[in-house]
Amino acid sequence: MDREDRNLLAALSEAMAEAVARGAAATVTVDARDRWPVSGVGYAADLVLTADHGIEREEIRVVLPDGRERSAVRIGRDPSTDLALLRVEGGPVPILEIADREPQVGQLVLALGRPGSEGIEASLGVISAIGGPLRTPWGGWLERYIRTDVTMYPGFSGGPLIDVEGRALGVNTSGLAGIPLTIPIRAAWRVAEALAREGQVRRGYLGVRTQSVPLAPAQREALGRAQARGLLIVGIEESSPAARSDLRVGDILTAFQGRPVEDAEDLQSRLMGEVVGQAVEVEVLRGEARRTVMLIVGERPEEREEMRWPFRGGPRGGFRRRWMPPWSPGWSR
Repeated sequence: MDREDRNLLAALSEAMAEAVARGAAATVTVDARDRWPVSGVGYAADLVLTADHGIEREEIRVVLPDGRERSAVRIGRDPSTDLALLRVEGGPVPILEIADREPQVGQLVLALGRPGSEGIEASLGVISAIGGPLRTPWGGWLERYIRTDVTMYPGFSGGPLIDVEGRALGVNTSGLAGIPLTIPIRAAWRVAEALAREGQVRRGYLGVRTQSVPLAPAQREALGRAQARGLLIVGIEESSPAARSDLRVGDILTAFQGRPVEDAEDLQSRLMGEVVGQAVEVEVLRGEARRTVMLIVGERPEEREEMRWPFRGGPRGGFRRRWMPPWSPGWSR
């Protein structure tokens, strides 16, 4: 290895260490169970986002990056994403910096955790897949997920997945699918916002299965605007809001409440919060004709508490069933 190669490796190593330090500045320890603590990230001045499955008792202790200990209370939880929001007492917490670019398959990433008094821990890898929606074992829905080949050590749940600049791409969890996954940061932040506001996440649904497709020139002309993509409806659930409306398989959904929609994540973000139970206007293309359909947004019910864990009798009672991840043979959406 010549000097130039050694210098490049040294520069890369230094950049990785700087990225870890940047992400570590807002990564905390969350001690709320008898077993190994989990990690958390600063969301707002006195709020920490962490992994819901790591909260097993009311007495919650948060350890900041500088070693100071604070008491905290859980103000909301969302089992569908395995996220919980804590209010930390006694002063502000450092806020996580988030990436302004979308994650990409093949991107170099680092998973961070602060599960104990030894300090920050890190694991290096790449993004191996980005997918969704994913139905979790207890009936919830994860609209989007990131899968990586990093090693998620014990206590990494609730910690951030960061890019090589130290900015967060998502929040890690091992409590959803029996394997480690990452909740994309935009989705995690939307959940945190809802939990801060209402203590829960109200998730609306239309009952459609869609895929993003490009719009033909004639279709863009029918819309009267420069919109590149829409959501092709490939399936409609029985007895769903969509089934009770004039929506049809083959329609291309192009707008929701007057705002253009180009991908499934965009639509999911519109279906959270106050819109649940409300009559809404959905714009579709049927062939090259623009149509408007009215329907009432439904709400996905939460499963019973015992169904939120893929174990019998809760998190300590042993496995109830084996669950196959969505990339395994036989998985059907």
